[in-house]
Amino acid sequence: MNRINVLEKDYAVFINNPDLFLAISDFTVGGGVSIAENVNIMKSKKTLESVKESFDQEKRKYIAQEAESLNYFKKFYKNIGIYTFMENDVIIQDFTDKLQVANSSKGFRDAKIDISHIIYINKVLSKKDLLEVYKRVTKTKAKYLASLNLPLHINNIFNTNDFLAVLCNVPKNEEENFNQIDFDELNIENIIIETIDEALKRLELTFGILDYLVSQGILIGDLIEAGMELLEGVEITEELNKKMEAQLLKVLSDIDVITLLMAAIRTEQDFADNRIREIDENVNSAHLYSDEVLGLAISNHIAGTKASFNFKRYCEAKPGIIYGLPPILDDVFAGLIAGCMSKIFEE
Repeated sequence: MNRINVLEKDYAVFINNPDLFLAISDFTVGGGVSIAENVNIMKSKKTLESVKESFDQEKRKYIAQEAESLNYFKKFYKNIGIYTFMENDVIIQDFTDKLQVANSSKGFRDAKIDISHIIYINKVLSKKDLLEVYKRVTKTKAKYLASLNLPLHINNIFNTNDFLAVLCNVPKNEEENFNQIDFDELNIENIIIETIDEALKRLELTFGILDYLVSQGILIGDLIEAGMELLEGVEITEELNKKMEAQLLKVLSDIDVITLLMAAIRTEQDFADNRIREIDENVNSAHLYSDEVLGLAISNHIAGTKASFNFKRYCEAKPGIIYGLPPILDDVFAGLIAGCMSKIFEE
């Protein structure tokens, strides 16, 4: 597109336009509105500082941003080129032959997933229109990521350090007029969503039921302990714990159990965030019965009528971690535990 050149090094990616860019960015160097010949993505802060010391920004006309990763892909549309940079500290690991879990060697306090964009529009635009594009991209990213309803611990590290630059052409002479931009034709919102989806596929990031359990602070070990707490006249052995663990992992790969659990998790989120107008956030949970219906459905699905009676015990006693769960989840996970405990003693 135009005379743009991209130079890739192991320490940086340089995007050059000898005819100059008009840029709006949140970059570390040259952020805001600027005229730039070079857009530089540097792999380390040390490299970035070295560039700042070596080159006069006004003379060389560059903007620069630090990034831990130079992993990116580019896509071209009519009059638009998008460079999407991806940083990711999360990997998907096998937990069983049917279940996977997202994990990070950095831990979920320090880990991050960032999807950043450099967008070039091959037109001469006014600063006002360029700023409007920037605003639309920012809003689209935030809105789309929110719509994904990612597990909370994943959402907390997503795009916390992303960057954005929107570039267009600079008039070659005083007579050249700004292009009138048709935002419907530009279609920038759909393009951004498309690049985010492609980035997630390239990073191989998907999330499953175990990730949503982790987001609620629920671990398999916690569920096993809660299950054993109401046992009477039975010795709690390592073998029994292993049977319960195997049963839990088996049912957590069952599509019906997953559906009922996710229904509860999503509903709990909507209630907690006051998203349902008809539901008062201070509603007395004692008047709510559908959570027990979901819990009963799970226990019955796993182990039939016997589990339904067992569910009542776990629902009322709320052993272990069940006691600390919010109003809908406590009954639903009581049903999960009751069903699994009934199943292992049935076999």
